[in-house]
Amino acid sequence: MRAFHSYGKFRPMSFTLAIVGRPNVGKSTLFNRLVGKKLALVDDQPGVTRDLREGEARLGDLRFTVIDSAGLEDATDNSLEGRMRRLTERAVEMADVCLFMIDARTGVTPTDEVFAEILRKKSAHVILAANKSEGSAADAGVLEAYGLGLGEPIRMSGEHGEGMNDLYSELLPVSEKFEKLAAETAPLTDVEFDEEADEEFNAGEEIAATPVPTMEKPLQVAVVGRPNAGKSTLINKILGEDRLLTGPEAGITRDAISLKIDWSGTPMRIFDTAGMRKKAKVQEKLEKLSVSDGLRAVKFAEVVVILLDAAIPFEQQDLRIADLAAREGRAVVVAVNKWDIEDEKQEKLKALKEAFERLLPQLRGAPLITVSAKTGRGLERLHDAILRAHDVWNRRIPTAALNRWLAGMLEQHPPPAPQGKRIKLRYMTQAKTRPPGFVVMCSHPDKMPESYNRYLINGLRDDFNMPGTPIRLTLRGQGDKNPYKGKKKSTPSRLRKHIEGRRG
Repeated sequence: MRAFHSYGKFRPMSFTLAIVGRPNVGKSTLFNRLVGKKLALVDDQPGVTRDLREGEARLGDLRFTVIDSAGLEDATDNSLEGRMRRLTERAVEMADVCLFMIDARTGVTPTDEVFAEILRKKSAHVILAANKSEGSAADAGVLEAYGLGLGEPIRMSGEHGEGMNDLYSELLPVSEKFEKLAAETAPLTDVEFDEEADEEFNAGEEIAATPVPTMEKPLQVAVVGRPNAGKSTLINKILGEDRLLTGPEAGITRDAISLKIDWSGTPMRIFDTAGMRKKAKVQEKLEKLSVSDGLRAVKFAEVVVILLDAAIPFEQQDLRIADLAAREGRAVVVAVNKWDIEDEKQEKLKALKEAFERLLPQLRGAPLITVSAKTGRGLERLHDAILRAHDVWNRRIPTAALNRWLAGMLEQHPPPAPQGKRIKLRYMTQAKTRPPGFVVMCSHPDKMPESYNRYLINGLRDDFNMPGTPIRLTLRGQGDKNPYKGKKKSTPSRLRKHIEGRRG
């Protein structure tokens, strides 16, 4: 493959490319070239690839996720070929771009024509590649490819690295589009404060007001969950119209779809995501792709609504996405759908709350709302819960109030004394919001047990009414950033310069 030195700096991972086509057209050979490793088995025998293989691709300065798929077989039953086809079709639905590969030496086959029609319906962006096109023997096949109605084919040889410049030219605008989308839609997170500049607020008692969503900056909500939990049905009910395709089949939604709405007077952008699968081994790679889609939606969201099916709540995938949202620092609301067909409602609700507290202690107190996407019951409660979660996520507490609270917590339960040296907690301030992040100045921060950190975090949740949202707590030693810098005239100039040097 040629070097692409003239294209500038490396770009971040931005989109997903699925390589699809009949068996033995060279998909895995191109996959290996793009990832720079022989990750996929390659053989002259057709049908070697049977599941989905995902890798981090490099093409010039582009960085993207590439998926090597099983060969598209003309089978729709439950045979191995039929299951491979369904797996590949799912990869097509979830990818941002599909590279449809034909064998230029063989020419266009009836099977190619069938799958070209499928791709026109299922994929928003298709690139046609005529592989094995080195030499004049491939000319006739390249000309036939124009008849597929997918635009001009790229002449390519995955084995010899030909056509990579043309592929780069096709993918560059796609990468720029997704980079621009990410910049426009990614929410502002980990907002830092200048404590000295806001001295008046920190000396007071009032908690800061939450920013109000506007049409220019709507509240960003991701709806995530397993396939067929009712995500698209729920969003359609909120919209009041059937904007998203729904049905009894799991996995109809492809990729993350965002819609701008006004929900009961609150401007929102809602992301509907492809469901996260589990179950059969044939779907393990698919599950990884689905979680990747959920991850992308979580990164775009301020509040994540985890939609559960009342009949099968809190399966492993639900727990994984909830933990992911907590680690990414997003506010979380748990909604239990299909509540209208639940018979033993009181017993079920009690069991759900117990399971939630036991399985997701890091989100203790997050709202758990029962809804029916079909009838619309519970949607106002869900709306209010989203606003409360957003409010807590933006919560800012004055430093004076925090330090009075800290004194009370220390009196009630002093920190331990490892090797006889008591850990002294001297000062506390809030450094960030979205989610709330706090800094405690103390001696021996490395010796503080995790149990005492949890004691402080749980106390913050209870005493400052911050249920559910992730809370970051950082312990710093006395040699770190000095919170009193500039507040005492008596600070020696040499020490002051030393501190300022460390901050820089």
